[in-house]
Amino acid sequence: MYDYAANAAVRTRALLGQVLIITAGALAVAGITAYAVPAPPPVIYFGSLLLSFALIFAVQMTRANASLSLGLFYLFAIADGVWLGPIIARYTAIIGSAQVGEAALTAGVGMGLLGALVYTSTFDFRRLSGIAFGALIALVIVGIAGAFLHFMAPSTYAWWTLAVFALLTLVDFARVRAAAPYDTPVTLSLSIYLDFVNIFIALLQLFANASGSRRND
Repeated sequence: MYDYAANAAVRTRALLGQVLIITAGALAVAGITAYAVPAPPPVIYFGSLLLSFALIFAVQMTRANASLSLGLFYLFAIADGVWLGPIIARYTAIIGSAQVGEAALTAGVGMGLLGALVYTSTFDFRRLSGIAFGALIALVIVGIAGAFLHFMAPSTYAWWTLAVFALLTLVDFARVRAAAPYDTPVTLSLSIYLDFVNIFIALLQLFANASGSRRND
């Protein structure tokens, strides 16, 4: 007798393994690029930012071609690394390389715990995808407005970012667990990658705020 439940579990574990490997590779590529290019010229910096946005859509549009989609994803990781380089360099100067590493480790461990929650829970966190998407749109709007109006403290925005992307992490790991036909290992890896980067940057901001508070005491 064919065990559909057991077969589905095997497929889900295999997909999770693929997603984690692809995501780890992309993060390594982005990290190496960021440290290799800590201060790119403005034209290259803004060009990499625009290219990153374009490649996010390109990865989604080429999901039917696994090899092309994967190649575009790693190209995105390079472009994103160029954009991340000055950010990491700035926080390294403020809090030191050890705390930058701690922020990356905290992001990884935190996301691992969120993923474990998804896989041990009977609740389908995909049901929260609408709330998560709405919160993300609000976060972007507030971020753009705040850049001009300065009505929100950076630490407050960082906490909000952390909360929104923690929720998105739950949703994205639930997508991996569900292994829906329209989700591919590459598109899922892209989502997990973006969750990590945004959580990492939010933690850098919070670590910097905490470091500044200690110096002022």
